[in-house]
Amino acid sequence: MSAGGALYDMGVYHIAQILYLLGTPQVERISGKIYQETEMDPARRAESGYNVEEFGVGLVRFSGGLTLDIAEAWAIHLDAFEGSYVVGSSGGVRLSPFGFFSTFCDMEMNGTLNLNSADTRRHSLREDEDAYDSSQKHWVAVLQGRVPLLPTAQVALQTMLIQEGIYTSDKLGREIEASEVDGA
Repeated sequence: MSAGGALYDMGVYHIAQILYLLGTPQVERISGKIYQETEMDPARRAESGYNVEEFGVGLVRFSGGLTLDIAEAWAIHLDAFEGSYVVGSSGGVRLSPFGFFSTFCDMEMNGTLNLNSADTRRHSLREDEDAYDSSQKHWVAVLQGRVPLLPTAQVALQTMLIQEGIYTSDKLGREIEASEVDGA
């Protein structure tokens, strides 16, 4: 039996990415709903043992008033979702395609950045920039004492808490406290 669908397979990356960008805030409450509603040939469903959600949504409330919403799907009647984003009272950033949005002199401002050029420049100007090219390079650089260890364990635990919280919220049919998630 499978443990999870789109929320585990793809959501793990999006949740962890946003948690890291937000500084891994403390989870307070979680609400969510999962769906397995897309029509499928009954014989194919029986033969495959397909038993996981194809669409999962959630809302997470953090300490300090931050919220995160997530929608993950691998079978939905829609072409695609926009990339992840972080928005606040002074502006917003969309991660893919990258864009910066704010107000300047009471005028809406939308900005883009050539991330490939920025990456090339950072690599030529910053001594330890290669430490962030991959998880393996980062680990080696940490062992060499060149850079501090990224909080990957903390991000992973918070990501799992959120994913399990969405499933638990769906099962109970209500918003839950983080402490209600098994193993929290």
